[in-house]
Amino acid sequence: MGNRLRMALLPMYIQLYDDSWPELRERVDAFHQIIIGEFEKRGLDVVSSPVCRVQAEFEAAMESFEREGADAVVTLHLAYSPSLESASALAATGLPLVVLNTTPTYDFSPAQHPDEILYNHGIHGVQDMCNLLLRNGKRFLIESGHWEKSDVLDRVAACVRAARISKEMKRAKVGRIGDPFQGMGDFLVPEEVLRATIGIETISFDLQNDAELFEAVSDRQIDEEMEGDKRDYQWGSFDEEVYRRSVHDGLSLRHLIEAERLTALTVNFMAITGRSALFTMPFLEASKAMSRGIGYAGEGDVLTAALVGALLSVYPDASFTEMFCPDWDNDAIFLSHMGEMNVRVAANKPVLREKPFPFTDAGNPIVACGRFRGGEAVYACLAPGADNAYTFILSRIQMLDVEGIDRMEDSIRGWFRPSLPAPEFLSSFSKHGGIHHGVIVYGDVIEVLERFGDIMGWHTVTIG
Repeated sequence: MGNRLRMALLPMYIQLYDDSWPELRERVDAFHQIIIGEFEKRGLDVVSSPVCRVQAEFEAAMESFEREGADAVVTLHLAYSPSLESASALAATGLPLVVLNTTPTYDFSPAQHPDEILYNHGIHGVQDMCNLLLRNGKRFLIESGHWEKSDVLDRVAACVRAARISKEMKRAKVGRIGDPFQGMGDFLVPEEVLRATIGIETISFDLQNDAELFEAVSDRQIDEEMEGDKRDYQWGSFDEEVYRRSVHDGLSLRHLIEAERLTALTVNFMAITGRSALFTMPFLEASKAMSRGIGYAGEGDVLTAALVGALLSVYPDASFTEMFCPDWDNDAIFLSHMGEMNVRVAANKPVLREKPFPFTDAGNPIVACGRFRGGEAVYACLAPGADNAYTFILSRIQMLDVEGIDRMEDSIRGWFRPSLPAPEFLSSFSKHGGIHHGVIVYGDVIEVLERFGDIMGWHTVTIG
């Protein structure tokens, strides 16, 4: 997982009240501090400005939040705050904006004391501000409810997690080894379009001509990596020299990832040949890289690799995968890929095995064969659409444990049951343009991912 989530809290007020009723500020400021503490209890680092009332104060606050590297700005109306004081500063920032629509007091029935009006009328300030944000073209998320008697602060925290994923997606730097797989079109988006529409930077590497990019790896480094593998993996059948060469290539690739500061990687296995800078397809390192938070996707798929990397920044138990085969009999879907999975999400210690590689004249690879563990998860897919738009497809799923015989133990494998009957799920998935590459994200994360899609401005579809 990356660094702790950093939330900027923007407390909003009106100068008129400080001039007319300065005594209100003691309680107003106390409520501001309570909200900071509540978000800190939820695992967020909170940076907050002094209470902002006029345009210059809002501008100074936003400049500070941007310097601090905040993942999102959360607004808190402590009373009515005139929108023209804040609108230009909020519209100008590139930071995601989350509106916390709450008040200190839970009960505002006829029995409530009239003095409470001055502390609890921020909602019309929210309405004023949101209208101006929309008119200025500034996207925002909004969550409403009582801070103590509802889950609104949890929902806002989910928005901040979504904002972190969004930030990582927009600054993704993906290394691509080889050209995209010939004839495979569903994930294919031109590099310049990925950069213009999302911000993804693609770095292409030619294994035939870029051998100098791969740093020399010492025998000691290889030995140390192999010792670590003995701790982390089970030993299957492989030739010792093939394994050593595979580790060498994995470390070379790891050095490249670090040197280029890549957030994700994609490899077209057809680019690995007997004449390339890598001896074998680096399946093992791809699996290890995901466990370290580096995104990955197969076949030259830059888009999904960037998505995996962004999701891993908040959810380390996520992995690239593909829906391979329907299990009609058991209303489930079989997941697999040639040799990559995030080893963090394996049900047991993966088994290192040598696999035949009949596609080119490259050496045989070592694969960490494992099964996705059972549990609650979300299947996520980012699908390119017409006019350079994207559809973000999500579905709650249940990853299945395996009881009894598993004749596929020599492969990457897993099974899930979708929230709809499998035939209905598969039809809906393709009606929305779902591509054959996807991501498994473990946990009850659908609300965060839906908010992530909203922040990105994608058409977000939840199946089931």
